[in-house]
Amino acid sequence: MLAKFKESTAYIQSKTDVKPSVGIILGTGLGGLVEEINIIDEIPYEDIPNFPISTVQSHSGKLIFGELGGKNVVAMQGRFHFYEGYTMKECTFPVRVMKFLGIERLFVSNASGGVNPDFEVGEIMIIDDHINLFPAHPLIGKNLDDLGPRFPDMMQTYDKKMIDLAKTIAQENNIRVATGTYAGLTGPTLETPAEYKYIRAIGADTVGMSTVPEVIVARHMNIPCFAISIITDLGVPGRIQETSVEDVIAVANKQEPKMTTIMKELISRV
Repeated sequence: MLAKFKESTAYIQSKTDVKPSVGIILGTGLGGLVEEINIIDEIPYEDIPNFPISTVQSHSGKLIFGELGGKNVVAMQGRFHFYEGYTMKECTFPVRVMKFLGIERLFVSNASGGVNPDFEVGEIMIIDDHINLFPAHPLIGKNLDDLGPRFPDMMQTYDKKMIDLAKTIAQENNIRVATGTYAGLTGPTLETPAEYKYIRAIGADTVGMSTVPEVIVARHMNIPCFAISIITDLGVPGRIQETSVEDVIAVANKQEPKMTTIMKELISRV
């Protein structure tokens, strides 16, 4: 795998002179942050050796290099999901490559279903912890000591200083935000009412199909992480409604400018 990481990295470095210090992964309906980037280079996933190719219609499938908030960044416009049939190592392959490219921090966004009864559709939640309910784990197998320890500690999975700063930025911009725990499941089905009830009972505030694997791999490599979620539907008893991906994207698109404000300002201040 090390050879594959290095091969992908070498190809990317042959196509751009940008040396990113920040990595960004954009979720469903949340690609608007790209419009704030002073784009220098774009590389389609299909051109990069060893890279998976996104199969989700709402995910564009390219690496974007440029400047945002005074920082050099690399943004994944389109991520990879376990439900697409990829292994966990394939899903998280780009995070490894971003580390080899030089990123020092990882910023992640997603759309999710809220199970906290205090939430409303459109709620913006800063993730301060997660519950891994995926049936596979990205660190299973031979550990690569050059990347990180065999048993990485996950006590501070999400960077507390960045969380506090993001809350300050939200307050300065009159943006309501919550903080909470994100549960990661495989999808691609949305949860049943009983599953939503279970997810709430075990301590989560929202549930989605991404983020957890990428963050685990980033923390394995000692990369500080910040993650933010837009609640696009509710799994709260009495308030559950049939939801389509179009509904999810519509809510995410509406709230995305607020998320972009927080992310852009946070990147500029860290």
